[in-house]
Parts: sequence; C-alpha cells; structure tokens
Amino acid sequence: MQVKKIAVAVIGAVAAFAAQADINVGVTLSATGPAASLGIPEKNTIALLPTSIGGQKVHYIVLDDASDTTTAVKNVRKLISEDKVDIIIGSTITPNSLAMVDVVSEGETPNISLAASAKIIDPANPKTKWVFKTPQNDGLMAAAIADHMTAAGVKTVGFIGFNDAYGEGWYQVFVQAAEKKGIKIAASERYNRADTSVTGQVLKLMSVKPDAVLVAGSGTPAALPQATLKEKGYTGKYYQTHGVANNDFLRVGGKNVEGTFLPAGPMLVASQLPDSNPVKKSANEYIAKYEAAHGKGSVATFGGHAWDAGLLLQAAVPVALKKAQPGSKEFRAALRDALEATKNVAGAHGIFNMSAGDHLGFDNRARVMVQVENGAWKLAK
Repeated sequence: MQVKKIAVAVIGAVAAFAAQADINVGVTLSATGPAASLGIPEKNTIALLPTSIGGQKVHYIVLDDASDTTTAVKNVRKLISEDKVDIIIGSTITPNSLAMVDVVSEGETPNISLAASAKIIDPANPKTKWVFKTPQNDGLMAAAIADHMTAAGVKTVGFIGFNDAYGEGWYQVFVQAAEKKGIKIAASERYNRADTSVTGQVLKLMSVKPDAVLVAGSGTPAALPQATLKEKGYTGKYYQTHGVANNDFLRVGGKNVEGTFLPAGPMLVASQLPDSNPVKKSANEYIAKYEAAHGKGSVATFGGHAWDAGLLLQAAVPVALKKAQPGSKEFRAALRDALEATKNVAGAHGIFNMSAGDHLGFDNRARVMVQVENGAWKLAK
C-alpha cells in the first residue's frame, strides 16, 4: 500500500511539473548586417510580446543571424536540437527563411516567418506544411503596383532588384501582374544588398527610357538605385516594394525618394485610415505600445510583422494546450494545426484567415498604396 501511495505521488508530481512547463519560442532575426533596419524593430517587438499565454509561461530565445543564410540555418538547428523550442519565429529576410524550411520540416517544428516571398509557404512544397508567415505575399503587392501604374498611364517599366531570392521572386510576380495590365518590362537588372554602386545597371535602365522604374529591394540598400537614377537625371515615376516601409529608408533616401510610390501594410499609415478599416484598431494598439517603449515616431512596419506573429501565438496556443503539453512533439503538431485553423485574427497588417492551402490568409485589406511626401508616408490618392 505504501509503495502504491509513493507511485501515485510521483505520478502527480510529474503531471504537475508537465503542466507548468514553459512554452519556448525560438527567434532568429537579422538584427545586424544589410537587413538590420528590418530586424532591429522586429527584435524590439519580440520584447513586447506576452510572457504568459493560456496560463503557461512563454520564454523567448532570441538569436541574431546577421542577415546571413548560413547563420540563420545554424541558429534554427540550435534552437530545435539544443533549446527544444516549441515554435520558431523568423527569419527577417526571404533567403534566410527559404533556407530554414528544410530544417523546421525535418524537426517538425512550426515556423512563423517574417519574410515576404510566397515561396516560403508554397503549398506545392510538402515541407512548408510547418511554415507560416505574417508579411503580405509579393504577388498581392505586385498587383497593387500594376493597378497604380495603369491608372497613372505607365506603359513601360525598368526593373532593378536584389540579386537573390527576394529580387527574383519579385521579378516573377511583377511580370505576371504587369502582363495582365499590358505593361511591358523594358529592362531588368540586379544588384547585391551590400553593393555601393549600381551605375552600370542604372545606365542600362535609362537607355530604354521606361515610363517608370520599380526597385525590388528591402531596407536601406533599396535607396541606392533610386539615388543613382536621380543623380543621372531620370525623371520618370519611381516605385518600391513594401520591403522599404520604414523610417530608415526615408532617412537614407532623403530627397532622392520624394514622390516614390509603394504598396504597404495599412499599419504604415494607420492614423490616416478611415475608422471603418478593420486593421486600424489593431495597428494603432501596436504603434502605441512600441512608441511607449522606444519613443514617438520610432515604429516600423517590419516590427508589425513580429507583433502579428505574437497575435497568432495568442490565438493558437490555448487551442494547442487542450491537446498536449509544451516541450513535446504532440504540442508542436497541435500548435501547427491550430495556426492553420486561424480565423478572423485582426493583426497590425491585415486579417488572418488561414487554411491548409494558405498559411498567410490575407486579402486586399492587407495593403494600401502610399507615397513619400515631404519626407513622410502619405496614403496615396
């Protein structure tokens, strides 16, 4: 009888310990390197995410991948194998996130990417079963640019983008969007994120005299082609992607980026949105919390993607806890399933309605067209 009592006590103690296990969230971000202007606000935002969800403590393990693909993969392997995390948030940029897909799939660990390319969650790739993301797909934004160009009478476009997965992905989706509108891609050029000169590429673009130029870059390195175009006297229309929607781009670009058009998440101009916009409330809540911690005007849309990852966690964790305990393979699987079933979660950038075939779940409410006017972002007419 005494042995039986001891066994019951031990079992009870183990159960109590399991119930108190922390949820471990692994995070890898580009807080240094060429993409630092994106990764720093994301890192700052992780510090604002809740430390308790569904009655369970949440612990965030944050690593810097230095905007480097190899380091991002190394970080994820460590987080999964050594830190035994339940979920991964990151990375900041498309090349890193694409490289991480194999690792999270192998480790059967859900991943919420903060990068844009739709390839990260391509349903045709079975490995992306474990991957979700919060930024708008490039295709959604490319369509907005093509619509705006059509309304502005643009017939020909010069394209210059990063010489990596981000630039190539944008080229592919923009070609599709442009073709639907009868817009011709007159020239296409590439450059590296760390380049200090793009004079050769710019001269080639200008030689075909396009009505507009689209720069497919992200962060501050996206200002270089536009500055060079201005210097060489290009007077056509300028477009950028949502990868530049932060104040660092405005600071580095200065007068060279005045008048630029780009698609962005509604959060970028939240105060200018009508009250009927379903994203306005959520976006303003994030902006208020971030600026309370870092000062007025410090917020960046990229941090909003990390905030939205936190909102997805808050929606999915209570559901997963009904099926399994943190730290187990079963909990990771339940968390993946709960993320995939996310419905009507209002984020800082859009409304999430996910499914097995769509691990983002955004619609047109997740985008607006904006213009740089007097060194600030303005909702485009």
